[in-house]
Amino acid sequence: MADTPDARFEALAADILDGLWRRHPDWAGTVGLHEYDAELPDRSAGGLAAEAAWLAGRAEDLADLDPAALSVPNRVDAAILANQLAALRFQIEDLREDEWNPAEANPGVALYTLLARDYAPAAQRLSAFAGRLEQVPSALLDNRSLLAGKPLSRIHVELAIGQFEGTVDLIGAELDAAVAAASEAASKAGSEADSEAVSQARKAIDAVRPDASAALQEHIVWLKERLAAGDAGEEEFRDPRIGAELFTRKLSLSLDAESDAAAILARAEADLDRVSAEIAEAAADYEGVAVPSDEAERSALVRRVLDRLAESAPDNETILEYSRQALLAQFAFVRDHDLVTVYPDPYEVVEMPEVHRGVSVAYCDPPGPMEPAEVQTILAISPTPEGWTQERVDSFFREYNRHMLHNLMVHEAMPGHLLQLQHSRRQQAPTSVRAALWSGSFVEGWAVYAEALMARHGYPGDGDPRAVRMQQLKMQIRMIINTVLDSRIHCHGMTEDEAMALMTGRGYQEDGEAAGKWRRALLSSTQLSTYYVGYKEVSDLVRDLRADHPEWSERQVHDAVLGHGSPPARYLRDLIAA
Repeated sequence: MADTPDARFEALAADILDGLWRRHPDWAGTVGLHEYDAELPDRSAGGLAAEAAWLAGRAEDLADLDPAALSVPNRVDAAILANQLAALRFQIEDLREDEWNPAEANPGVALYTLLARDYAPAAQRLSAFAGRLEQVPSALLDNRSLLAGKPLSRIHVELAIGQFEGTVDLIGAELDAAVAAASEAASKAGSEADSEAVSQARKAIDAVRPDASAALQEHIVWLKERLAAGDAGEEEFRDPRIGAELFTRKLSLSLDAESDAAAILARAEADLDRVSAEIAEAAADYEGVAVPSDEAERSALVRRVLDRLAESAPDNETILEYSRQALLAQFAFVRDHDLVTVYPDPYEVVEMPEVHRGVSVAYCDPPGPMEPAEVQTILAISPTPEGWTQERVDSFFREYNRHMLHNLMVHEAMPGHLLQLQHSRRQQAPTSVRAALWSGSFVEGWAVYAEALMARHGYPGDGDPRAVRMQQLKMQIRMIINTVLDSRIHCHGMTEDEAMALMTGRGYQEDGEAAGKWRRALLSSTQLSTYYVGYKEVSDLVRDLRADHPEWSERQVHDAVLGHGSPPARYLRDLIAA
């Protein structure tokens, strides 16, 4: 290899990424690298300190390179990689979330990913499962040592208890079902070698599962004791709000965007007024009336239309199939209107596993961007949890009515996350940085842009594009309010009553949805801002590309935006030009 600045950077980037995968084997699996599938990350005090030192050294190595000497793709990748190292170091040394959020230590997701996709023979994945399962007791012991004597966040303890209980179910009945299915498949195929491999994996699992199960139960009891001690005033809980200084720094690192926290909040609050006027106009169009001049009357009109739309609702028995049918309609609409290139990659719509519940209603879980096997994207929808009252269930489905579900599936799937990430997997670059290190603001920003795109083209949903437009504008208001909540809760002390009033008032949200969003804002600082910032950046980029290339079709513009992986949007202008 020639000794050029580009060659040196590409070698360094490969070395840094390999170091990340060794330290984060669960993360490696999600991007499609399975060398470390049998390992769990070392999140002990010593492991975190060692990683922080490694991150600092690697950042110095990157800083020694001259960005001006690199090609445009490598210069972008170097900036993304440097930001990622800084963000990980910030998490360990400054935010220190591992020391107050016990949900960080749950091995459930790392275990679940081994069962969720057929990226390798079942016996191989089950053997890796046994390897991770064997490490659960020591990992949880390390976590209790790390958390001992430190004030925990109450809401994060509650989340952890529920998710750890989901992990208990995962390594019980769900694992048994996976082993039985693998054994049956091998038997039907008539392969003695496969049957023997599954049998050996079963024995390995049986050897370590009792200790892992006992360790999980012990850890849940310990967490419940910490929760009870805090409630009794015997120990102190910490505020889940991270404060203005940490929030500002985390937001900058999370977004890798040009705007700062104060500017983002100011723009969001201005946009809230603008989109509130738009939804009033859409409601008046739906009703066939003039837009009222009085603010209270405009709000009442919007709420009246939304309440009428909310009457058309699915339930726990029909939500999955309805979502599947909505997605099929969206595939056809995007193709018919030639909005963006559509790929025939496999996907499935499933009920969200219990281990993932408690934060969001739906998610798109694509195959790893570096996954060599052809495996499906998983679109998970969460029915209402067991134990909810009928009133709360009804509120949920008024919020996620049929029209809203169409908009939600646009966001999560077509032409949102599902399609965008299919494009991202196909990008070619000198390094795998952009493949491995997604920008959450770009990924979410494109999905919100997709909602506006479909509504603008008259996507009919259940038959009336005006109904979809109302729900899309409601979601835009929700997105903007999410950004306001994110900043004002963590930086400005917004109370629950103030947040609920904003969401149920100007946001037209059901009480259950608003309560869940309050909880999510406390659980996930800065994440709620990614949608708004990404949407503004993607929208601005599309506007500029149309102006610069009037000869391009809409599909060409969108393919250009999606053709360079999932980097922060501010880098895309240079990448597209290059």
